[in-house]
Amino acid sequence: MLSNVKFVQEKRLIGRFFDEVAQDTGKYVFGVKDTLMCLEMGAVETLIVWEALDCDRYEVTNAATGKAEVLHLTAEQGKEGGNFKDKETGAELEVQEKQPLLEWLADGYKKFGCALEIVTNKSTEGSQFCRGFGGVGGLLRYQVNTAELQEPSEGGGSELWSDDF
Repeated sequence: MLSNVKFVQEKRLIGRFFDEVAQDTGKYVFGVKDTLMCLEMGAVETLIVWEALDCDRYEVTNAATGKAEVLHLTAEQGKEGGNFKDKETGAELEVQEKQPLLEWLADGYKKFGCALEIVTNKSTEGSQFCRGFGGVGGLLRYQVNTAELQEPSEGGGSELWSDDF
């Protein structure tokens, strides 16, 4: 009985997300990069994350400069050595900490002032959210134009975020 209630709540939540997308209100966000950017701005009211999100958060330090960065990579991307080199200098990036992004979000979502909803892909809506929107997104308090917030890439500069999954 309780699982049916959770299932209905999940369908309603994802349906609300899809309504925002369909109406093009600008009060939604999806993808790791844009969602984390909106989280840091305090714009996310409800954070929606797939329970099986394949993304890890790496805190890395540039061995040459000592500069700290954060990378978000899939398990497959994490195995590729090229993702742990500074694209400008070629210096090695030393992993200081690795944590599943879902776990990091679950531990810290309250400091961003939002609610966290973990969803499955067992419903049609859930499956579409996971496949079509990368399994991470949110409903926003106000409109955010994430395209305007993108930092221009300088000649193939270092990308700290990855939405290639």
